[in-house]
Amino acid sequence: MQTEPYIQPMQSPESYPTICIVGPTGAGKTHLAMSLAEYAKSIGLTIELISMDSALVYRGLDIGSAKPTKAEQKLVAHHLIDILEPSEVYSAARFAKDAKRLCEEIRNRGNIPVVVGGTMLYWRAWAHGLSSLPPANIEIRARLEEQAKEMGWPAMHALLSTVDAVTAVRLKPNDSQRVQRALEVFEITGKPMSALLAEAPSDDGREGSIIPSWIKLVSLEPSDRARLHLNLEKRFDEMLSSGLIEEVEKLKQNASLHADLPAIRSVGYRQVWEYLDGQIDSDQMRYKALAATRQLGKRQLTWLRAITGRKTFDPFHPDGLGAALDYCKANLQSH
Repeated sequence: MQTEPYIQPMQSPESYPTICIVGPTGAGKTHLAMSLAEYAKSIGLTIELISMDSALVYRGLDIGSAKPTKAEQKLVAHHLIDILEPSEVYSAARFAKDAKRLCEEIRNRGNIPVVVGGTMLYWRAWAHGLSSLPPANIEIRARLEEQAKEMGWPAMHALLSTVDAVTAVRLKPNDSQRVQRALEVFEITGKPMSALLAEAPSDDGREGSIIPSWIKLVSLEPSDRARLHLNLEKRFDEMLSSGLIEEVEKLKQNASLHADLPAIRSVGYRQVWEYLDGQIDSDQMRYKALAATRQLGKRQLTWLRAITGRKTFDPFHPDGLGAALDYCKANLQSH
């Protein structure tokens, strides 16, 4: 049986720590990164940004993913944006390899890599490595999807609980992607995913884990949850007025795309896709998209707050983003 190799964390000299800007969706990560790049340019340094976002890798997912504009991408070099078709699959393991390679290439050019994004599974893979699990099996995955269409994901979750109760307890019944993966791993190996992870443990970037010395983790964590929700609501309405529905309509014209692909399961896209399929009306679409966005932000914050040693800033505090920028500036000086 072939398994996905363990990814060794990137080893960089401690005198050259890599700044990584994280935070929940809508916290201002892109704004901070662009401000830092502008400052760096003013003192004769060049920053290149590495996106740590699972939606930005896909071409055609622009509006709903809050992708940096073409103008922003011209001002500052961005990496891991628009590298795949939405019919393809990107993984945390691949991100870890790509981020390691890009950091080395950027430094070899005499520039400074800055990692920015909120996909915390990618953070775990890059900073801590991944436990050894089997790669995806296309046939098993397709059969599980067909089974789910007949039974529904809650029933598939119940099935998972009979073979891997530990994993089932931590997953929600409608978490199709993770339920499918756990069932797939069991079918491939004959062992529960929870048992495989216990056999070959990897620091998962949570549970009070320590940040590697070669990373400066800058975390934007809004204190006012209600204000964040209002901002997210405003942002989603702006996405709708900017053509999000038309963007998804164009994606639906691609015969190779379907609702179970990771790209289409992205927050916002999944709900608009359901709306265009006639499964929900426009009000339900908006409500479900906003609820999913809030849930994503909550998961991101929960993960971040368990990481020991991160440098936190409140973007809603009058001096929050300014203080975050000053901290990042100070950490450019070692380059």
